[in-house]
Amino acid sequence: MKKCLICGGELKPMLKLDNMPASAQNIPSECELSGDEGISLNLCFCAGCGLTQLDCEPVDYYKDVIRSGGFSTTMVELRKSQYKHLIEKYHLQNKKFIEVGCGRGEFLSVLTEFPVDAVGIEHKRDLVEIARGNGLNVFSGFVGSENDVLPSGPYDVFLSFNFLEHQPDPNGMLKGIYNNLTDDGMGLITVPSLEYILENNGYYEIIRDHLAYYTFDSLRFVLEKNGFEVLEREMVNRDTISMIVRKRQSPDIKRISEEREDICAQLNEYADGMKNQGKKVAVWGASHQGFTLLSTAGLREKIAYCIDSAPFKQGRYAPASHIPIISPEEAKKDPPDGIIIMAPGYTHEIASIIKSDFKDGTDIAVMLTNRLQKYEDLE
Repeated sequence: MKKCLICGGELKPMLKLDNMPASAQNIPSECELSGDEGISLNLCFCAGCGLTQLDCEPVDYYKDVIRSGGFSTTMVELRKSQYKHLIEKYHLQNKKFIEVGCGRGEFLSVLTEFPVDAVGIEHKRDLVEIARGNGLNVFSGFVGSENDVLPSGPYDVFLSFNFLEHQPDPNGMLKGIYNNLTDDGMGLITVPSLEYILENNGYYEIIRDHLAYYTFDSLRFVLEKNGFEVLEREMVNRDTISMIVRKRQSPDIKRISEEREDICAQLNEYADGMKNQGKKVAVWGASHQGFTLLSTAGLREKIAYCIDSAPFKQGRYAPASHIPIISPEEAKKDPPDGIIIMAPGYTHEIASIIKSDFKDGTDIAVMLTNRLQKYEDLE
């Protein structure tokens, strides 16, 4: 049995449909009727990602976009509304758009009415020529894998209208689109809705051309799996899922890098200042935060030991810095002059122990998120 198109999981057969058309586009002529027969289709479900799908091979023209109602008033007005919302809300004026699978340019021609750079890609060569003949900027090609490079890229926005459901490798198509977008690239994508089929018991909506039957959840899953975040979702034209997406942004870590240098400088300034006075410094808290601070700040030769109350840590050494870890009782036998508390959540409890059990005048400093501070200033 074939595996899931999205996650490679096991498919659970749900419904067998016999005597189904072999395709929606290869319509037989009279002389071809003797060779035309119905086929059986198995509708399956993947529990791993939630995608409902057929377990058959794709039709031979799955890379082509063939539309019969593309120029209808209903579809033209819908696209106008979608384009207007997308461009105005997300300030996409003068951006470079590409429709992936643009057919003869039915929807691309609508896009040219807006202040954007409209480009299309289509696999079926005669449709490309028709689109070009109508003055549209369309080139021949297909996005099927992450390694595909599109001419004149990268693009700011992609459009995909009822095309993904035909694909035997939806991950490959989406990764290919992702890799041809700018860092903050966006997209508008539509697919037929499985919710609509289920609500209306419309088995007649199932056709071999459509390998995948997406719900809001399964479409979101495959988009997120391939690097997109969903900004908006809606049902349009009663039976179609529409989503506006954006490339998932990596977190801004510039401040982390800057703060790291500052924190390490603060720790070294304190440790060096104490050492220059001939004073001994310890750290309280053999936690992962403490381990990281000790090693990244280069405190190996400046900290006498690390104090921790957990018996299983005592007698061992802090990773990377190799500073010995001892118990509070052992520390009292060889008391430090200053202690840096690196135990978030236990600051006041530890400070109370130091004040009651360690020598008078022990200097107490606390590592608070991104700064080293005297404990007395916290009281």
